[in-house]
Amino acid sequence: MIFQFAQLPVLEVVLPLIAAPLCVLLRRGNWAWLLAMAVCWASFIIAIILLTSVDEGQIISYALGGWAPPLGIEYRIDAVNGLVLLIISGIGALVLPYARTSVAEEIPEQHRSLFYTCFLLCFSGLLGVTITGDAFNLFVFLEISSLSTYIMVAMGAARDRRALSASYTYLIMGTVGATFFVIGVGLIYAVTGSLNMVDIAQRLETVGDLRTVRVAYGFLVVGIGLKLAMFPMHLWLPNAYTYAPSVVTAFLASTATKVAVYALLRFMFTVFGLSFSLTIETLTFLFLPLALIAMFAGSTVAIFQVNMKRMLAYSSVAQIGYMLLGVSFANVTGLTATLIHLFNHALMKGALFMALGCVMLRLGDVSIKSMRGLGKRMPWTMAAFVAGGLSLIGVPLTVGFISKWYLIEAALERGWWPVAILVVASSLLAVIYVWRVVEVAYFREPEGGPRRCEAPLSMLVPLWTLVAANLYFGIDAEFTASVAQLAASELLAGVMP
Repeated sequence: MIFQFAQLPVLEVVLPLIAAPLCVLLRRGNWAWLLAMAVCWASFIIAIILLTSVDEGQIISYALGGWAPPLGIEYRIDAVNGLVLLIISGIGALVLPYARTSVAEEIPEQHRSLFYTCFLLCFSGLLGVTITGDAFNLFVFLEISSLSTYIMVAMGAARDRRALSASYTYLIMGTVGATFFVIGVGLIYAVTGSLNMVDIAQRLETVGDLRTVRVAYGFLVVGIGLKLAMFPMHLWLPNAYTYAPSVVTAFLASTATKVAVYALLRFMFTVFGLSFSLTIETLTFLFLPLALIAMFAGSTVAIFQVNMKRMLAYSSVAQIGYMLLGVSFANVTGLTATLIHLFNHALMKGALFMALGCVMLRLGDVSIKSMRGLGKRMPWTMAAFVAGGLSLIGVPLTVGFISKWYLIEAALERGWWPVAILVVASSLLAVIYVWRVVEVAYFREPEGGPRRCEAPLSMLVPLWTLVAANLYFGIDAEFTASVAQLAASELLAGVMP
C-alpha cells in the first residue's frame, strides 16, 4: 500500500493549499464551501489510508522534489502523526457540512469566500505541521495556520467587535511563541547543521549536552507551550474561542491545540529524547505541577462563566492539563493516555461547540440566561450538549471515561496515587459547570413559551455524528487504544524508526 499510494503524503497537504486561493477566485460563498468540503473529505480519506498503512509500526517517508533527506524536506508518517492527521482531517470533514448554515448566519456574504480560503489555509497548515519531518518546514506551516486563524477569529467582529481585540491578543501571543520556536530551531541548526528531525536526533547524540542545546530546548518548549495554551500561557485562548465565529471555535478547539501537543511530543521524545538532561526535569518539575494546576484552575474558572463558549474555553485549559499530565508520567501508559485524549477531546469539544453554534443560530446568544427551557425548545441540540458534557466529566460509556481511566492507570503505575485522586477530584468540578447548563435548560421555563426552534438537519447531522463517535469509542476503545499505544511506544523508543 505504501508504494501503491506513493504520492498521498504530499497530496494531503497540497490539495487544501491549492484549493485555498481558488476559493477567492470563485467569489461565491456556496461554490467556495462546496470546494472546501470536497477537499476536506478527500484529505480525510487520504488520512485513513495513511494511518492504516502505518498501523503495524511501518514508516512512510516521502522526499519532496526527489531530494533525499536530510538534505531535502521529508514528509515522514508513523502511528503518532498518523493519528493526529486523522483527527484534523476528520474534524474538518465534519465541520464543513455544518459550516454552510452557520457561516451564512455569522459572516457577511462578501467575506464568505475569503473565510473558506482562510479555513483551507489553516487546515493545510495544521496538516503540514503534523506530517513534516523538517523542523523549519514545521515552523512555516505553523505560521500558515496561525496567520489564517487570526483572520478567522477576527471575522467574528461582524457579530461582536470584541473579536478584533481577541484576534489581536492571539496574534501577539502567537507571534511571541513562533519567535521562541524559530530561535530554538536556529540554535539547533547552529549546533547540528541539520533541520531534519531524525538527523538532528542522531547528531545530538554525538555533540553532547552543550549549553546551546539546552537553551534551544528551552526556547522550543516555551514557544510550543504558548501555541498549545499551556497554563499559565493560556490567556489568548478564552477570548479567541468566545468571540470567533461558531464554526471557527468548533474547528480550532478540536484541532489546533492537538497539533501543538503533537509538536511538543515530537521534539521532546523524538528529537531530544528521554536521555537528554533536561527532559525528565521538565516533565517532573514543570509539566506535572502545571498540569495539575491547570486541571483545577481551568475547571474552577469555568464554573463562574455566564457565556457558555467562554465556559468551554476554560474547560479546554483544564483538558490541556490532562494531556500534559499524561506526558509528565514518561511511560507508555501515560503517553497512551495523552494520545487517546487528543482524539477523544476533539470528539467531545467538537460536539459541545457545534451544539453552541446551533444555539447561536437560533437565539443569537449563548449566555446561561438564554438557555432557559432550551431542552424543550431545542431538544436534539441540548441532548447532544448533555452527551458531550457527560463525556467531558468522564462518565462511563463515553470517551472521557477512557481518557481518565488511562491517566489514573498511568499514575498508579508510577506509584503516584495522590495524582490519581486529583484526576478524579478535578472531574467532579466538570459536573458543576455542566450541571449549571442542564439545570437551566431542563428545569427552568423558557421565556416566551416553549416554542420549538430546533437547528436545521445540515447542522444536527454533523453534531450527532460526533456525539455517536463519543459513545462508540467510549464503548469500544480498541482502535484508539491500540493506535495510541503503538504511537506511545514509538515515541519512547527515542528516534522515529
